[in-house]
Amino acid sequence: MTPLILIERDERIATVILNKPDKMNAMDLGMWQGLTDAFAELSADDELRCIVLRGAGGKAFSAGADIEEFTRLRSSAAQAGDYAKVTHAAMQAIAHSKHPTLAVIEGACVGGGLEIASVCDMRICGSSSRFGVPVNKLGLVMSYGELGGLVDLVGSATALEIVLEGRVFDAKEAFEKRLVNRVVDDAEVLAQGQATARRIANGAPLVARWHKQFVRRLAQPQPLTAAEADEAYACFDTEDFRIGFQAFLAKTRPVFTGR
Repeated sequence: MTPLILIERDERIATVILNKPDKMNAMDLGMWQGLTDAFAELSADDELRCIVLRGAGGKAFSAGADIEEFTRLRSSAAQAGDYAKVTHAAMQAIAHSKHPTLAVIEGACVGGGLEIASVCDMRICGSSSRFGVPVNKLGLVMSYGELGGLVDLVGSATALEIVLEGRVFDAKEAFEKRLVNRVVDDAEVLAQGQATARRIANGAPLVARWHKQFVRRLAQPQPLTAAEADEAYACFDTEDFRIGFQAFLAKTRPVFTGR
């Protein structure tokens, strides 16, 4: 049986692939659990520098939930609550990955697919990609755990627009709403995604992890403690800083160690 979540590695870049192209990579329970497992494995690998997340087949990142599961696994509030524990764990595993994460989006990115993409650090899509959360047409609510990443990304007003109208919209509008960082030609999506991942992977990994940590912390309302503020200068004591500084002076490319 072909795995529904694939992991491919290219040096220090890992690619996690949603692998159900016959159903436009619609998410089922096994895929959600597989995402949690994949990101737990990859986050524990200190040799990695970047994780790319994409869908198989070229027609969809993910078309959302696999509706066929609802009669078996999500037919009541109690069942939905149990199911949500798995979906929320997957999104938390992506959101809190120690490595930078990049969603590379081809085609449809709707419903649960948009939820997944919204908790990645960056998003690149093709010009014909389309986005939305049309759950109002199913009589369904996005739970707190599902809605949180979208609100953090685009703000409450835009998140409400997306869920209240339930429209599916194009890549241009997604860019205007700040759902995606970059829109490229469809034929260039994978290549541009790999080029972006390589730029991230070539940077100092400790710096990437600190930047992720600092951005998350700045979103919290509490004032920074003195210890938190001082952590911003810890990079000066790292081997990577010495490598980067010497490479800058020598006009050579730095090769960072992560120490």
